[in-house]
Amino acid sequence: MSKTLLYGATKIDENNSAYAPIESLAAFQWKNRVFILFADRDNARSARQENQLLADRSALDERDMVVLKVSGGKVRALFGAADGLDGEAIRHDLERPEFGEFAAFLLGKDGTVKLKLSEPITNGELFAIIDSMPMRAEMLKSDK
Repeated sequence: MSKTLLYGATKIDENNSAYAPIESLAAFQWKNRVFILFADRDNARSARQENQLLADRSALDERDMVVLKVSGGKVRALFGAADGLDGEAIRHDLERPEFGEFAAFLLGKDGTVKLKLSEPITNGELFAIIDSMPMRAEMLKSDK
């Protein structure tokens, strides 16, 4: 089951066991949340999303995030460490649409897709979604 959040975004129901961890990104499971940005060609939406995310590096760090940019078959870490990843495998595992279109995905620490985007999302909206996730909410509660 999924819920439409805002134009171009779908939040995946994290309690639905039908969603399996993304195999090509298993190295991050239980350590990081991963935001994958597909940035084929000169896409203004992907550039806007990238710039927006990287403007708040401390918030990304606080949420244990890794930000990856997949362009063609190549993967580049925009934030955090990521070595030896296969862009084609990631594209296949996420059933990515055609080359040249904007798409982004958020994976939770459990390795499953939590959010699919066809339009850029603001940091405020993204961080609110992350902060509402069970693992993050529990961590915030224990910090009080």
